[in-house]
Formats: sequence, C-alpha cells, structure tokens
Amino acid sequence: MKEFDHWDEQEHADLTEDEKQILDDLGLQGSTRRKFLKQVSAASLSLWAASTFSSTLLAHPMKETPTKPAFLQNEVAVSFSVNGETHQLNLDSRTSLLDALREHLGLTGSKKGCDHGQCGACTVMINGKRKLSCLTLAATCESHEVTTIEGLAKNGNMHPMQQAFLKHDGFQCGYCTPGQICSSVALLKEAEEGEASYVTEDFRKISSNLELSEEEIRERMSGNICRCGAYNNIVQAFREVHSGKEEMPSWEFATEEQMKKAKNA
Repeated sequence: MKEFDHWDEQEHADLTEDEKQILDDLGLQGSTRRKFLKQVSAASLSLWAASTFSSTLLAHPMKETPTKPAFLQNEVAVSFSVNGETHQLNLDSRTSLLDALREHLGLTGSKKGCDHGQCGACTVMINGKRKLSCLTLAATCESHEVTTIEGLAKNGNMHPMQQAFLKHDGFQCGYCTPGQICSSVALLKEAEEGEASYVTEDFRKISSNLELSEEEIRERMSGNICRCGAYNNIVQAFREVHSGKEEMPSWEFATEEQMKKAKNA
C-alpha cells in the first residue's frame, strides 16, 4: 500500500486542491481510490460468480422439475395424453395447460406471450381443435389428447406445415411460430370438415373440403399475431399445404416506372 500512496503523491503533486478534490470524489486517488478499486474487483467477482452459478442452474433439464411440489392449493390429479404419451400430474387446480406443459413436462415449444389469450403464441391442439393453452385449465384436459409443436414431426420428419413455413420463411424471430403452425394444422382439419368462419358468405351452401381464399385464411388465422409481420409468408405456407400446389410469392418488386408514378402521385 505504501507503493500506491507514493505513486498517488507523485502522480498528483502538480494538481491544484480543487483538482485533487474532484479526483478524490471520483474515487481516483488516496484511500478513496483504493476503496474504489476494491469495489470494482468485488463487482467483477460477483458478475463472474453470477454467470457461473446461473449457467449451472439453468443447465438442469426441465424434466427434473418436481411433479409434486411440497405445497399445492386445491390439489387435483390430472391424466391426459400429450403428443401420444400419457401423463399423470398432481397440480394446483388453477394451473393452466400452458404452465403444465412448460413447467411440469418440459415442453417449452408453446410460448407464453400475453398470457391473456390475445396473441396466440400458446396455441396447441386439444382433440384436434386449436385452443389457447394459457386460458385452458389443465384440470379440464382430463382424458384428452393434447398435441403441441413438439408432436407434429414424425420419425424425425417434419410435418408438411413445418416444411412450408421454412420454405416460405413464415417466421422471423420465431416466437409466435409454434402457435402459428399448430393453428395452421388445425385449420386444415377445419377446412376439411367444412367449418364456417366470420367471412363465410352463405352458411346454407357450406360443404366439406373447403378451398379457402386468402381472405378466409387471414380471417381464420387472425387470432395468431406475428409482431414481426410475416403474415404474407405465413399465408403462402398455408396455401401450399392446403392446395397441394406450389405457391409463389404474391408480392413483386416495383419497377422504375411504377416508382416514378408513385412519386408524382
């Protein structure tokens, strides 16, 4: 410490009292400087420790999460099938299906976005019908078949809808994509069974195996929000799987002449 004190004296010998006071207030000289250096060292050590211990903590797989916590309010036993596998869970009666999937079964593909049923990121299929898992109580799924994004691929092969989303770049950040894909897969079945929508023109003429227009697709998928704005690509992906025909992008680059007309308009 004597060496540090000597260095401080030599370094700041030509400073005015005001300048010395400023440096002292900033913790850059004298005993305050030593205290400042100790604090920086302690802060650096704490950051290193935090990153190390948090990495160790987060490295534990979700399957190690206890299925029966020490304390549950209104405990209920629920048995339902998820992606073809039966699960029996002891849950708080207020546990949503989304939380049961993510926190108890480790199926984190379904995302928690708004948690109010407004964004569609948590969409799964229950008995083939698309449902918002954040608004569905796990206790109501007794004996039901739940399908999540993890259950669409078979034998290592992606579902055609997943392939189409990749082909048409139907995602950007990817957060809403699991819900978008589950909703699209369920919509294929809705069209096959002839279910009506808000924009169906005549309910008396509705039939099975509907050929959905772009307007119909956008209306029926309106519950799934994409904050990145990949809607055009999502529609193209769905139409390709729905029609069985290769879909090309519906947008075109503006020509120089079109740009001049738009500028002069």
